[in-house]
Amino acid sequence: MATGTSAKEWFYIDKLRHLRILEPEIRQKPSELTVKCKEFLDKMKQFEQTEGGLTERLEELGKEVEKEKLKAIGARNLLELVANQRETQRRQLQAKISEKRMQLKRLRIEQEILSEVEAKQKSFIHHFTLQR
Repeated sequence: MATGTSAKEWFYIDKLRHLRILEPEIRQKPSELTVKCKEFLDKMKQFEQTEGGLTERLEELGKEVEKEKLKAIGARNLLELVANQRETQRRQLQAKISEKRMQLKRLRIEQEILSEVEAKQKSFIHHFTLQR
């Protein structure tokens, strides 16, 4: 036995109640394993915290992306609506222009006819006054 160690550290009774001798290397391995397990568990906790934070951030980013996507779709729809409204307005204005051109043409013809009638009436009045 090594100096400074008690017999309890070297001997133990197993499940069958047999007295067993424990070698020093074997006796230290469980404590080393315990330390390594604790280190592993600490690293796992750190990983879970990091992973949890990352997952949370990714979810936030996903929500932001979805919001921006909806905004972009809304803006595109609004632009399409404005373009359609402008096209409708352009057609309406084209129709008004055509209508006004037709009205102008009709009024010019009417003016020509009235001018001819006026000229005939003036001529008639002039001839009528000369005949008297």
